[in-house]
Amino acid sequence: MDLQKIANVVRGLSADAVQKANSGHPGAPLGLADIGTVLYFDFLKHNPANPSWPNRDRFILSGGHGSMLLYSLLHLSGYQVSMEDLKQFRQLGSKTPGHPEYGDTDGVETTTGPLGQGVANAVGMAIGEKLASTRFNRPGLEIVNHYTYVLAGDGDLMEGVSAEASSLAGHLKLGKLILIYDSNQITIEGSTDLAFSESVRGRYEAYGWQVLEVDGHDISAFQRTLVEAQQETTKPTLIIAHTQIAKGAPTKVGTAASHGAPLGADEVAGLKNALGLPSDKDFYVPDDLKNLPELMTQKGRGFEAEWNQLFDQWAKENPQLAEEWHNWLDGTLPNLDEILELFPPESTMATRVASGQTLNAIARKVSNLVGGSADLAPSNNSFLHGEGIVTAEDFSGRNFSFGVREHGMGGILNGLALYGPYRVFGATFLVFSDYMRPSIRLAALMKLPVIYIFTHDSAYVGEDGPTHQPIEQTESLRLIPNLHVYRPADAEETAWSWVEAMKRKNGPSALVLTRQNLPMLAKPKGWDFTRGGYVLREEQEDLALVLVASGSEVSLAVDVAEKVEEKGFGVRVVSVPSREVYLGQDPIYRKKVIPENVPTMAIELGVGIGWHAINPAGRVYVYDLNRFGASGPGAEVAEHLGFTVDAIEKYIKNTIRK
Repeated sequence: MDLQKIANVVRGLSADAVQKANSGHPGAPLGLADIGTVLYFDFLKHNPANPSWPNRDRFILSGGHGSMLLYSLLHLSGYQVSMEDLKQFRQLGSKTPGHPEYGDTDGVETTTGPLGQGVANAVGMAIGEKLASTRFNRPGLEIVNHYTYVLAGDGDLMEGVSAEASSLAGHLKLGKLILIYDSNQITIEGSTDLAFSESVRGRYEAYGWQVLEVDGHDISAFQRTLVEAQQETTKPTLIIAHTQIAKGAPTKVGTAASHGAPLGADEVAGLKNALGLPSDKDFYVPDDLKNLPELMTQKGRGFEAEWNQLFDQWAKENPQLAEEWHNWLDGTLPNLDEILELFPPESTMATRVASGQTLNAIARKVSNLVGGSADLAPSNNSFLHGEGIVTAEDFSGRNFSFGVREHGMGGILNGLALYGPYRVFGATFLVFSDYMRPSIRLAALMKLPVIYIFTHDSAYVGEDGPTHQPIEQTESLRLIPNLHVYRPADAEETAWSWVEAMKRKNGPSALVLTRQNLPMLAKPKGWDFTRGGYVLREEQEDLALVLVASGSEVSLAVDVAEKVEEKGFGVRVVSVPSREVYLGQDPIYRKKVIPENVPTMAIELGVGIGWHAINPAGRVYVYDLNRFGASGPGAEVAEHLGFTVDAIEKYIKNTIRK
């Protein structure tokens, strides 16, 4: 197989697609064509006929702006990416969007756009491989045995998320993780010398990685380097591949001008002439390479057939493990109904404590639930008791110590969720969710069922002061499409929140939990948590006001209702643990819970502007907080900020009943 010829065809296809779209990033595909070709046509163990084959090697293009490299490789390898798809690059509704999107394109392992995320995802996938191989492999029957490759550029390695993830990867000695660094020394603004002069080699050696260097355009040298990388089993490997951006372009090679704009017709023609491709033909594949997709598909089917034989023997000898394997991959859940009855009526506790008890009860039933905290497990109540901690020497545990690496944790969780068999959770303080936001957004975009535990949810954090008291974080999380935010009002709602999050398969969930104790609230007969909001307290007089809240403010709302309700002025309290779920209910149900013709008042110990949507056709008042907190005991801080029964009663009298 003439790999250099294939690489040049990849260059031609990539340049033509960007030129036709009049939009895109041609420099990276031209510079990385040799590396990509060696990987896809010589090293990757994959099956284009079954992109979800469990034992495939994973490949992640972290620099997603170079997407045409990946699309060209997928097309020539036999994936469901047609020549017409290449011609529709960056067009609305195409399989070839500007950056690779998980779920849109056959063979794309993860959504990569924000730089560095792909590196963190790859670390998560490599962790998944090590977890699964430890759990399922038996001597002579290694059904989990593959590599994770990630291709990254200067921009990826400048981003902090890749540093966090790479540090943890070195600590865990992920020997089957191979990071190929496209060191072309060019970013959008020009040479990397403008802002990037560190020793990447030195940094990664300090992380505990093996570091190799190679000419990224010398195919035989790169093949030898990959073999050397595979032979190192106790360290992840960084391959520094020295390349030229826009390799082959006559005037734009090695320049920032080739990074983010089409080359231009004359430059594309010059490129093709230099590569030995006909300059008068677009999207050219020579006749002797047109059967390449079929050959690669046959090769891939052979990989999987060989593995199937091994798997069948393994399953025959390990029937219980085989059943577990299938259940994990299918996402099969046991019956969790008894979890809903976990807490007796007298349970007064912080919802973070209730969450910890619920989490452990679920973990005893769901053996593939794994996760950890960013160095806050005792505070987050996120430790799985009796399940062990994952270490470099022992991957049989189910608890991760992510260290103080919130953003890296978020990206790693996404990679682990993408890997397949695992249900994953990650924990930190709510105020630090800001560090994770890009990763949370991508989980929502990719519809990954990651669960986030965010504790210390309001100014009741108290003495730690304004830096640790979340004000805008809950509302900002609610803005992320497809993220379900659950802010339970008591222990019982916390158990329900966990069960709903576990049942969810098409997106992430965030549990927002208190530090302070909350009373168990009496629920009416037939209450329905699953609809996101329900009537917690019925009015005792003619309905004149609906109080709406979530979390700790629900019990406050009940106390307010008891005090302000009087003859002719009935007050209803509605608990809305998940506003996203509630707003997705049918209008008939919503009007029954919150009538349009009755004044509605939301109470939120934080920014609450989104509560106006709770009754869009009615009169809505929001009693919220639009300032930072203060340092002091939590109850005193809340009183200082105006979140008391008396203060809210005064607001109602002056604003609603005037």
